[in-house]
Amino acid sequence: MWSRSGRGTVPSRFSAGQSGATLLDPAAVNDAVSAVVSELGRLDILINGAAGNFICLAENLSPNGFGTVVDIDLKGTFNASRAALPHLKARGGSVINISATLPYLGTMGQAHASAAKAGVDSLTRTLAVEWGPYGVRVNGIAPGPIEGTEGVHRLTNEKSREGALRLCPLGRLGTVDDIANASLYLVSDAASYVNGVTLVVDGGLWLRSARILGEE
Repeated sequence: MWSRSGRGTVPSRFSAGQSGATLLDPAAVNDAVSAVVSELGRLDILINGAAGNFICLAENLSPNGFGTVVDIDLKGTFNASRAALPHLKARGGSVINISATLPYLGTMGQAHASAAKAGVDSLTRTLAVEWGPYGVRVNGIAPGPIEGTEGVHRLTNEKSREGALRLCPLGRLGTVDDIANASLYLVSDAASYVNGVTLVVDGGLWLRSARILGEE
């Protein structure tokens, strides 16, 4: 979360599985957001980036495994957004939901994450329509593989990373700065008429292949 007052970002984060406020506890999320506003004085930007993922074919995926990823990704995004809305409405603001390109094509071993992120994209569009009249824009970012992140470390191997480099039209993996710059654009006045869009930031990779994660 971010305040335009110049006092910076919020030092605390929500995550499923931590002992304090979790995204899966709406009351705790409400309390945490209120504490943030009390500290910073206002809330202008919310970035929902919680995610859970692992590689597993659907036939081997337990209902609990499927549900846990949907809970973290989709319900967590909803809970945080809903808690932030009253504060964002006060002056207008922006929400960014971090999604993925997984649901755009069939990605093997990713039924759970694809379903969750497809839900996030749908939520982004619905909230954009409902909250636009409040002066609150809701957009998303669907990153490709980002170098140095936990996701790339855990979900890819040497061969799949080589495949991503070979197939990406720009010939490289993404960087954290690529996602930061896209976020900065979406929350800035330069994007003041952009609402309900999920911006793909992957160098065009998803247009070439959906079989990267877990590829043998």
